Amino acid sequence: MTRKIKIGDRIIGGGNPVLIQSMTNTKTEDIERTVNQINELALSGCDIVRLSVYNESCVKALKSIMERVNVPIVADIHFDYKLAIGSIENGANKIRINPGNIGENENIKKIADCAKLYNVPIRVGANSGSVEKEILKKYGNTAEALTVSAMNNVKILESCGFDNIVISVKASNVKMMVEANRILSKICDYPLHLGVTEAGSDTLGIYKSSVGIGSLLLDGIGDTIRVSLTGNPIKEIYAAKNILKSINLYENYAEIISCPTCGRCCVDLEKIVKEIEKYTEKVNKSIKIAIMGCIVNGPGEAKEADIGLAGGNGKCVIFKKGEIYKTVNEDNAIKVLKEEIDKIISGKN
Repeated sequence: MTRKIKIGDRIIGGGNPVLIQSMTNTKTEDIERTVNQINELALSGCDIVRLSVYNESCVKALKSIMERVNVPIVADIHFDYKLAIGSIENGANKIRINPGNIGENENIKKIADCAKLYNVPIRVGANSGSVEKEILKKYGNTAEALTVSAMNNVKILESCGFDNIVISVKASNVKMMVEANRILSKICDYPLHLGVTEAGSDTLGIYKSSVGIGSLLLDGIGDTIRVSLTGNPIKEIYAAKNILKSINLYENYAEIISCPTCGRCCVDLEKIVKEIEKYTEKVNKSIKIAIMGCIVNGPGEAKEADIGLAGGNGKCVIFKKGEIYKTVNEDNAIKVLKEEIDKIISGKN
């Protein structure tokens, strides 16, 4: 089990729930837009938000931003140690640096001392595009190279007497990313931040992230995740939540199961599924809903569902835990299903 690391009012590692992260794509100096995006991410289910700190204007903006948000903020810094120190002093709950690109050890120690004073953790690591040349020469473009690079960065901080650390090793190559995290999980107990970097759009990018992140989580590896997608970061939150839901690592939501349909299906099942998905997207209670194409297999195959609907020819059945509860006209089926869902959510059923 990994050690516990506190980020603002959240804790990762130590067997705590896997937390969802994302990153703003606004100009950090634009305080209004940045705050709005952070709050929108938080409302969508994001647990930790990262933003870029790339100049002194960002450092100054950070103080105002921290006063207007209620989610832990990670400041992402490269090269300039002063930006890291300024971010910590202005309220950042965590910083992300690679000690190797900060420069002199004296400056790295200044960051570590400041982070220790404010009890701010540091995320370090490597991605496939930032591995040092000498490591690449020895190991090639491999998972081993990623882990060696990441652990070298960790050792730099440890030499400064700092161990409040989160590690990430990322690659756009899913297999490499998975292998690197498996290696890390065996050689250290720092919490691991999982993600497939530069995964792409919300089509292939989601598939790659689901395979990479999901396979590690199923092995019990990983403490916090980011699904990196091109475009609006809100998409990342829904993708991450769905990954966690699919492997039972997300609580209090409406799980909808539905059949792939066959020739026996006599209703527009896709339409029903989409409507119920939209109806229940903000449900904050664990409930399993089944939407099946026919009554031949429907209730039996979905006997674990709290409530379900199976289509017929002009008629639909509503069932609970595999037992038929009532028969309704097809035109009225969605309305009745919604009513029954509401009863379960309210505890009146």
